[in-house]
Amino acid sequence: MRTVVLYIAISLDGYIADVNGSVDWLDAQQEQTEETNSYDTFIKDVDTVLMGWNTYHQVTTELSPTQWVYAGLTSYVITHRKLPATDNIFFTDENPCTLVKRLEQEQGKAIWVCGGAKIAQQLMRENLIDRYHICVIPTILGNGIPLFAPTENRIDLRLVNTRTENRITELVYERR
Repeated sequence: MRTVVLYIAISLDGYIADVNGSVDWLDAQQEQTEETNSYDTFIKDVDTVLMGWNTYHQVTTELSPTQWVYAGLTSYVITHRKLPATDNIFFTDENPCTLVKRLEQEQGKAIWVCGGAKIAQQLMRENLIDRYHICVIPTILGNGIPLFAPTENRIDLRLVNTRTENRITELVYERR
């Protein structure tokens, strides 16, 4: 069975974007002072990316409008918009939990849940995330789009790694 990984950056106070949905506050962390990069290590074990429409739209209009940053990976965009598939990008209105359960049964590498909050929260409620790779950015936004939402189900995790790189603290937890 494939591993489902939530690999995402959050502000110190738990937001993945500001109140306007912007992640421009991540730019302050771009200075590379060390040679290692955990993303490069992480992405080697991934062949599938799952995201919502807002994340897709932000990537294609703001973060990387001229080049699809997930080339070589199969991408699923959860949306109600009826769009044709292109270059390994599939648009679907399938329930994220149903989609993940189906993809887990297929052969392949890890499935990366890269955004957004609503998709991640649905998967958390169903306890479908195997690994949480949270990159804590030393910024307090004060308000915005929270990664975590109230839930009725407790999720017990086990800390498997911590690391600080370029002022960012990475916390890696696995489901018990």
